[in-house]
Amino acid sequence: MFNEKQRVAGLSVFAAVFLTGFKLLVGLITGSLGLLSEALHSGLDLVAAVITFFSVRISDNPPDKVHNFGHGKVENFSAFLETVLLLITCIWIIYEAIHRLITGRTEIEVNVWSYIVVVTSIVVDISRSKALSRVAKKYNSQALEADALHFSTDIWSSAVVLIGLIMANFGFFFADSVAALVVAMIVIVISYKLGKRSMEVLLDYAPPDKVIKVEGVMKSIPEIDTYHSLKVRTAGADTFVKVIVSLNPQIEVYKAHEICDKVEHEISKVIDRCDVMVHVEPFNQNLNNSKK
Repeated sequence: MFNEKQRVAGLSVFAAVFLTGFKLLVGLITGSLGLLSEALHSGLDLVAAVITFFSVRISDNPPDKVHNFGHGKVENFSAFLETVLLLITCIWIIYEAIHRLITGRTEIEVNVWSYIVVVTSIVVDISRSKALSRVAKKYNSQALEADALHFSTDIWSSAVVLIGLIMANFGFFFADSVAALVVAMIVIVISYKLGKRSMEVLLDYAPPDKVIKVEGVMKSIPEIDTYHSLKVRTAGADTFVKVIVSLNPQIEVYKAHEICDKVEHEISKVIDRCDVMVHVEPFNQNLNNSKK
């Protein structure tokens, strides 16, 4: 049985198949570069949706002997691959659009199907984007978030293509190629943001928002004299925290253990799916990293 993450990812695959085929068919019939660029965009979305579907299935597997920290980074790697695919799409779109504008071969056929496919695409994209965003937020899934980003990008790019078609209908055929360039620019901006976030996770970048949450917890526990060597990283939906706390050297072992449990519990309350490791050392006045 598929869980909620896998179901929403699977439905996105079917949506991408439908949109890619519909756009490609109408684009070939009309010769619209805007629609063909959208078909290619949706084709890459299909590949991304398939990657997402398998990545969320793998990432849900529990830790094992060779993957001690779980399989969460599969989702982040999936998001990075989606970025690469989107950038490849943009290169082709930009080349073809500029070529058409330079050569003047911008005339296209605009018919009722041109409008139907674009409007249908916008409706489907809105539906999928909302569903993916909801589940991505619920399970803190970067792969689903990336897939939602793909569909939300399609909404804006389809809207641009729709404007291009309307202008072409009044004889301004160059607008279709211009619309394709705008689509490419939108995709590049979104791809950069997505790729940057994916690489940060793959390189164990410490997410500032989560670091701030952990620091807030550490400062709120009065039994801790100081703390240092705080390390925070993420992998998929999971967050891993390591910290060294300094306690009164006269404190009993069981009490120190209780304080460590309290630290782990409080951090887990502010960060979902968090694995916390606390090391205790005797308080040293020479340590500068105090609870300021």
